[in-house]
This record gives sequence, C-alpha cells and structure tokens, in this order.
Amino acid sequence: MYHKTLTVPQIDNSTFVCWQHCVRRFSKTEDTSSPFNQKRCITWFREYTSPDDPDVLGPEGMEKFCEDIGVEPENVVMLVLAWKMNARQMGFFTQQEWLRGLMDLQCDSISKVQSKLDYLRLLLNDQVTFKSIYRYAYDFARQDKDQRSMDIETAKAMLQLLLGKHWTLFGQFNNFLERSKYKVINKDQWCNILEFSRTIANDLSNYDVDGAWPVMLDEFVEWLKASKDVRRS
Repeated sequence: MYHKTLTVPQIDNSTFVCWQHCVRRFSKTEDTSSPFNQKRCITWFREYTSPDDPDVLGPEGMEKFCEDIGVEPENVVMLVLAWKMNARQMGFFTQQEWLRGLMDLQCDSISKVQSKLDYLRLLLNDQVTFKSIYRYAYDFARQDKDQRSMDIETAKAMLQLLLGKHWTLFGQFNNFLERSKYKVINKDQWCNILEFSRTIANDLSNYDVDGAWPVMLDEFVEWLKASKDVRRS
C-alpha cells in the first residue's frame, strides 16, 4: 500500500499575528443581539490583562481596549464608561469593576460596547447624570488617593474634558488658573465650578458678591472684570 507523507506547514510569527487580527475582526462584527454572558465577558477582559495580574486591566490593556472599540483614551465617553463601572483609578479596570459596568450595559464583546457608545454620550446631556459623572471624575482622576485635593494640571485637563465645550467662560477660567497661585483644587472648589458654570451668566450680571462662592471663584470674577476693563481702556 502506498503511504503519502504529509508535510505540516510551519506557521511563522507574521502569519500568527494575521490570524489573531482576523479573530479580533470577527469579534468586532459578531451579533449584538445575543444575551449577556458573564463567562464570555470575563474571557474578553482577560484579553487585556497579563498573566502576572489577570484581575487588573492596566494602561497597556486600556490602550488595546480603546483601539478595539474605536475610541481615543482621552475621549469623554471613556470617563462615562468608567463611571458606569465605578472604577477607582484612572487607567485601570479591575475585573469586578469591568463586570459591574458591562453587566449593567449588557455588553460582553467589542461590538456590543460599540453599540452603546452613543447611549453613553447621551448620558452627558442629562443634567442630573452629568453632575454625578462630574463629581465622580474628581475622585477618579486624583493621582494620589491619600491627598484630598487634585493637582492643578490634572484638574485643568478634566475641566477641559467636561466643561470645555459647554461653558462659554471656560477659556477665560482656564487662563485664570494658569496665571493664578493655585497648585491644587479641592472638592468643594471642583463642585462649585460646575454650579458657577450653570448658574452665572456669561456677562456676570447675576453674580452676587456676597454669595457663598469659594474664594477661587470670587478671584476669577475679579480677574475677569479687570481683564475686561483693560481691554476697554
């Protein structure tokens, strides 16, 4: 009997990478109507973690996750997603946080998260929800959780993300912060900045000098009025 010897082709690294890419592309286009599966959600989470720390998705995994769902890490929708998860630290998701948020969204795949991105963005249009996300952002973004304040550079970046497109006076307020003595922002100041942006008219006509605003905002008003006086003269 004639026996033919079969030659098994060797798979080089580039072929393997291509295969991984094809699998990832397939996962992006899978059916979004299938019911949520916790095991599948955890398996997906592990694609972004390392064997040394399988229960924590770190900065490198976060970058891959953002690439997969087609969102820049700095996009505000990532903050909304972190809020849904109640994630404690910027740049990291624990498995518990991941499951909490994605179970709520009923997402266990790339395509399902992508289908929820518009919904997550729309949450910012609700004033009550926006306030909750804004307050959450303060604790989420603080690099040193032992400190009760946020460094000014982080604060400016987060304010730009949250208020930059919605508060007409944000540009002036940002300039004020850059020229001010402030190196940190505390939570009371943070929360009052939002209230100020919502309630005080752009021409400051309804600003009450005797109001209970933090000194920082009183100083901003004085600085803004002085700047306008200089421009008029």
